[in-house]
Amino acid sequence: MVSTARTIWQDRKRPAQMDTIIEEGTWADRNWESPDGLKLHFRDYPADPALGDANRPPLICMHGLTRNARDFVPLAERLAGKWRVIVPEMRGRGESEYAKDYMTYNPLTYVADIEALLAQEEITRFVAVGTSLGGLMTMLLAAKDATRVAGALLNDIGPDIDPEGIERIRQYVGQGRSYPSWMHAARALQELHGAAHPAFGIDQWLEMAKRGMVLQPNGRIGLDYDMNIAEPFQHDDGAAPPDLWPAYDALQGVPLLALRGELSDLLTPETLAEMQRRNPEAETVTVPNVGHAPMLDEPAATAAIDRLLARVV
Repeated sequence: MVSTARTIWQDRKRPAQMDTIIEEGTWADRNWESPDGLKLHFRDYPADPALGDANRPPLICMHGLTRNARDFVPLAERLAGKWRVIVPEMRGRGESEYAKDYMTYNPLTYVADIEALLAQEEITRFVAVGTSLGGLMTMLLAAKDATRVAGALLNDIGPDIDPEGIERIRQYVGQGRSYPSWMHAARALQELHGAAHPAFGIDQWLEMAKRGMVLQPNGRIGLDYDMNIAEPFQHDDGAAPPDLWPAYDALQGVPLLALRGELSDLLTPETLAEMQRRNPEAETVTVPNVGHAPMLDEPAATAAIDRLLARVV
């Protein structure tokens, strides 16, 4: 697999209609249309029949609230070829169009958008990989029809969300900060999220900045999402749908991995234990010395993901 690091760090806004290979052997930049007519973007890392079973279901990797497709680069690069890996960008993030109505920035609309992607690509079974918001979407997709879910990873999210973590996110989401250099951006992220990643060095904070931000037309470094995503999130029913336990229970019988960052303020140890109790066949793993959310390249996470995928048939 050819490294995409150079391409990632040079990402710029590109026309929404673009549907091209960025770099041979890595991924294709592709688009789909939402039910309300938005042009949405996804990265498509193809499977290589020489490396894996061509009949394997694809991985659908769904990012967190303020994130984008670049978050899944470590996972996608490690698994692509052996698996098809599809990384959609939700409306208002990355290269997907911004919503005309900011009240559509909610989990139920995102799920409807994913349903449109599945229909376009004629995908009838898939492995759902959901970080934070993406995990909420995974549970909602299962609630609609769990028979198509070949496996599921819930990354630092569960049916109950700690209000302390929600309040922390509300303090920074939607604030259109910008920075004169990548180093300034990295230092700002370190100040904001340092408690969640205490082992990160400056190189990792730079990488984090370049995944979550872009060079803006004015030459400053800014966040790569529509600031209006914060509006619905400020209300309790906009952060997560109520009573997600039935949606979680829909994953009974599906190969399931629930990851929790040891330092997480969003998924409590008590909720993780209840998830295990309600679904004894699920594997629950705590990733040491990480908060919200694990990057999925930590040794404990990669080993657990490999065990999950070995269960997918």
